[in-house]
Amino acid sequence: MSMHSTPSFTSVTDLAYGRDPELDAWLLHFMTENNIEYTVDPVNNASPEMLRFMVALGPDRIYTPCSDEMLRYLLDKNLESPLLDDYNTRWNTVRSLIDRFVTGSFAKKKIMSLCEYKIKQAMASPVLIPSRLMKRLNTIFLTQSGLDDPHRERKRVFNRRAGEFIADPFFDRALNYCIPENLNCRSMREMRFELDSLELRRLLCMSTWSEIWERDAYRPTADEMERKLDRAHGDFNKLREMIDPRAAGRLRILYLADASGGVLFDLLAVRTLLRLGHRVVMSLKEGFYFDAPTVWDADSDPVLAKALEGSYFLSDNRASKNELLKVMRENPFVIISDGTRERLNLHRVSVTFARAWKEADLVLAKGPLNYRRLMLTSHKFTRDVICFYRGRFDDLHLAFKPKAEGVRKFTEAEILGKAETIVAQMREARAAGRNVMFYSAIIGSIPHQTDMAIKILNGFIKYLREIMPGTFIVNPAEHFEEGLDGDDLMYMWEKVQRSGQIDVWRFQTHYDIEKSFELMGEKMTAIWAGKDSTYSTGCTKEMHIALSVQAKQPELQIIGPNPEKFFRRREYGIGKFFDAGIE
Repeated sequence: MSMHSTPSFTSVTDLAYGRDPELDAWLLHFMTENNIEYTVDPVNNASPEMLRFMVALGPDRIYTPCSDEMLRYLLDKNLESPLLDDYNTRWNTVRSLIDRFVTGSFAKKKIMSLCEYKIKQAMASPVLIPSRLMKRLNTIFLTQSGLDDPHRERKRVFNRRAGEFIADPFFDRALNYCIPENLNCRSMREMRFELDSLELRRLLCMSTWSEIWERDAYRPTADEMERKLDRAHGDFNKLREMIDPRAAGRLRILYLADASGGVLFDLLAVRTLLRLGHRVVMSLKEGFYFDAPTVWDADSDPVLAKALEGSYFLSDNRASKNELLKVMRENPFVIISDGTRERLNLHRVSVTFARAWKEADLVLAKGPLNYRRLMLTSHKFTRDVICFYRGRFDDLHLAFKPKAEGVRKFTEAEILGKAETIVAQMREARAAGRNVMFYSAIIGSIPHQTDMAIKILNGFIKYLREIMPGTFIVNPAEHFEEGLDGDDLMYMWEKVQRSGQIDVWRFQTHYDIEKSFELMGEKMTAIWAGKDSTYSTGCTKEMHIALSVQAKQPELQIIGPNPEKFFRRREYGIGKFFDAGIE
């Protein structure tokens, strides 16, 4: 690759670090200019481990939040259509916002000029993904104008119109009109599912029928309504097959909403899915993104608030796996924020959204923008994805992308089963008169030292077992299974740790590590000097658990570094085995 040549690729999955220094430089330039590089901005961007909750990424692969087609235009570095058209569309959209909502000629001129500088800069060196440019211009408009949601009233009007449509007896007749000869069923149970499936298809059709809320008092004729509802193309049969509880069981579905007005029909579709026994997490935007509904809209929109009755709002954007699963178990319908004010961008989504994706069985995404992001890319995802949207000829389209081959999802039941197996061993050991010790240690807290950390841990546990034959020692490194990530392991171990079966909880000390190197007959490398379990944020979380268990079971003995040394650290990295770092 010469200094100014463009890297050639068939799909984005061909792009990887470590093959060509110039390609690496270009990829880092692309990632940093779009402000989606984790190492440069770890506070706002998802870590590689968190991205792998959602995207099936191999070693050194990158995820780009755009279609393959758009990435090719950006790699070519030529400002030609459709990249130029895309940039101009974004600029015209923001210019319209400024004209409509900014009062005062001075403020309007200042904001317009600042945005012009940004758009000219983007066009001079076309590396910005158009949607990232849109986010940048949108942020300038919001911060400089002092507005938080210029479309709030517009969205309320859309929801009011959709609500009036739903309240009209015409809607009830259209939704519930039954054609018995079209129902392929041999039993009452099959008939119920056929009716629910037909209702869902009709609701998805209406949820993408924008005239319903964009036009005042819109009422199609009965014939038009029937034609619209019967024109569902694409893989609806795949969705129908997946939501059939007789075959697929009860699913966890992550539902990505799209636009106000249509969201009222989305909520009716969710009720149908709940009636089938599934559990649904619906994702809304964190803040203004044109007509997209946000988690704050219900505060000022009584129509939306009423439609959301019975749902549970999970307001914590950094919910732990344990907290999220608890909420999902107790509430069949949960509302979360995706953490962004932009088109779906998995680099920028909230921790809660990433975990909801990971825990889902199916991602159901609405609208052409989600279709572009999820279907018009070579990226494979960790969960089955179905996108539905209104097509060019005003009909409903559904597209299915199966999860990547080889992706293993450990279900909650499987993880709990592993935890219970360990607890049973601990219970059996105590019944035989042995003490139970749990050993918390560094495993992945030092970059590129995970294999050595496991070697140190296993060697020291072997030594402890030799000198403590009457003690049953739980070694976390002996229970790792390929496919389990840091979230899964922390969830599993917390169940073990709160079981009430631990007599001694030992945290790794610097002496333990020094002894391990002595036992291995090796010289301690500088990177391990002075290290102990306080250097692991996973161990830090476990110290919090140990102290809370001890408060209920005063006889629990905690040995190792002073607890205060642990609490200088943040929560363990999302999906990581290693540290988030010291604040």
